[in-house]
Amino acid sequence: MVILVVVVVVVVALLFYGVATFNKLIRQRNQVESSWAQIDVQLRRRHDLIPNLVETVKGYAAHERQTLEAVVAARQSAVDAQQSGAAPGQIAERENALTRTLGRLFALAEAYPDLKANQNFLQLQSELVSTEDKIAYARQFFNTAVQTLNTSVESVPSNFVAGLAGIKKREYFEAADDERGPVGVRF
Repeated sequence: MVILVVVVVVVVALLFYGVATFNKLIRQRNQVESSWAQIDVQLRRRHDLIPNLVETVKGYAAHERQTLEAVVAARQSAVDAQQSGAAPGQIAERENALTRTLGRLFALAEAYPDLKANQNFLQLQSELVSTEDKIAYARQFFNTAVQTLNTSVESVPSNFVAGLAGIKKREYFEAADDERGPVGVRF
């Protein structure tokens, strides 16, 4: 009789542990998805600002067609990756390429004093820098959520529950090496 009670207590304890661990993993997975949604919002905002910026620059530096076309192509590549539901690593790669082409676009402003003084250009540049800061913050929040989930998925004994529930490690959204410095103007 005592053995039966001990077995029942152990089974009930394991069941409670399994349910609690499963719920923790689901909360962590949902946090990762929620934080990815914040990155997605900021990336869409960034993508929406770029055509206006390109049009403004065209008015002052129309003969810089190669740079403008590179920005448009990089933006489209980033939008395509985002819309196709690509993995964070693939999206990060395309976003990093877009950041590099935007850096070349902002370098053009140095050669065109009238463009540098244009209020529309300055406002768009300011909004883009603000959005870049929000992306950096959202990326940090997302990567922290991914780290927490991945730790749970890989740690014993929660890895058993994760395996049974089909919850897997997630990929980080990594910045390019040149973007890992202080937040601010990176162009």
